Amino acid sequence: MNRLIECVPNFSEGRDLTTVDAIVDAMSGVAGAWVLDRSSDANHNRSVITLAGKPEAVAEAVIRGAGKAAELIDMTRQTGVHPRIGATDVIPFVPLEGVSIEECVALARRVGQELWDRHRIPVYFYEAAATRPERVNLENVRKGQFEGLREEALRDPDRSPDIVEPRLHSTAGATAVGVRKLLIAYNIYLNTGDVAVAKEIARAIRSSSGGLRHVKAIGVEMKTRGLAQVSINLTDFEQTPLHLVFEMVKREAERRGCAVAGSEIIGLIPRKAIELASEDYLLLENFSPAQVLENRLAAVAGILPPLPANPSEPMATLRPLVETLREAVQEFSERALDASREALPSSRTANDSGPERAAETHLQAAFAAADIYERLVQLETMSAPSMLLDWLVVKQAAMAAARGALESAEALLPSLRDAGTVARIKTATAEIEAKLSGKPVTTGK
Repeated sequence: MNRLIECVPNFSEGRDLTTVDAIVDAMSGVAGAWVLDRSSDANHNRSVITLAGKPEAVAEAVIRGAGKAAELIDMTRQTGVHPRIGATDVIPFVPLEGVSIEECVALARRVGQELWDRHRIPVYFYEAAATRPERVNLENVRKGQFEGLREEALRDPDRSPDIVEPRLHSTAGATAVGVRKLLIAYNIYLNTGDVAVAKEIARAIRSSSGGLRHVKAIGVEMKTRGLAQVSINLTDFEQTPLHLVFEMVKREAERRGCAVAGSEIIGLIPRKAIELASEDYLLLENFSPAQVLENRLAAVAGILPPLPANPSEPMATLRPLVETLREAVQEFSERALDASREALPSSRTANDSGPERAAETHLQAAFAAADIYERLVQLETMSAPSMLLDWLVVKQAAMAAARGALESAEALLPSLRDAGTVARIKTATAEIEAKLSGKPVTTGK
């Protein structure tokens, strides 16, 4: 995964989950792209899907998803509290690793053209992909929503799509395609059903009204819960952390005679963002390690089993790793034992290479256990404090397996005849110890 991007398309359907399933299925069949998360809300009538993977694969997946959304979602009948301009409302690309902003912009432009060529969906470019200064801000693009934009695009050139005709798709509307940094979708519930209070608080905290930098916010009514909600997009959590947003909403609510009832993360959140504030302090509802972006990436990369929704059972996450480690060590141990028996003088001829085979098998076991140890160290930084003891147990097992196998290989040195095998064992000793200590190997060059 040395070239990795994220894409978080938002679809204007959050009530008919059969439709959402079909959209997700359309995006799930592309090799090199993974659906990490999905979240639907009936009040917003919106679904947020998180994809990640290789740039071209993610691009193909989201184009297919947008095509399916255009088939199934009719914007002339769609209603909800969230602003929107199309069946696939927004497609933001986010560089994660080995990909620049400029490369993502070029990808966004290609995706925009493909949306038109394949599905006849008009496209507006926003944020870093914007072709006009006034379209950098997504709110400017969405002004008037589907109904207003449908009329204005016909008569006002400044409101026409970037691609291609000066009109919206009759039922699918238009799609905004952009490039941005990691964004956190964060909702805070108030213990009042008065949406006017939520709108006042949203106005007080958002950047465009002189509030907190990097904060976008609207107030909406959540009829299914009988509460008002401050719906927030945090565009730079490092400059404006979650707890600062929470604290300001709490203070503004108290000024208006109400309080915060709870909050929620929509989609995934970078590990660093949640480390900056306690989930208990933020009153997060139903939060689990499965919502941490790095955990999901680790899972699809094959270095972490699927994460449980219940964070109170940390060993449910680690147990598959423990079993995998034990099985791998057992397999290599049995192979090494067989090879060692073959290496005994009584079981080989003068030309037999039994000791060499035994030594090579021990080295394989040592490297396998050391690789597992390295992965455990990487994943440990993503874990909740309650899991640290569990990680320690598994790490110690991996370290013991690596060093035990290495010692078995070194014990055969006096009986080895092949100079190449001797050299490999000596080199492997340094490499494996470096893996176990986390230090780089020095070659002397």
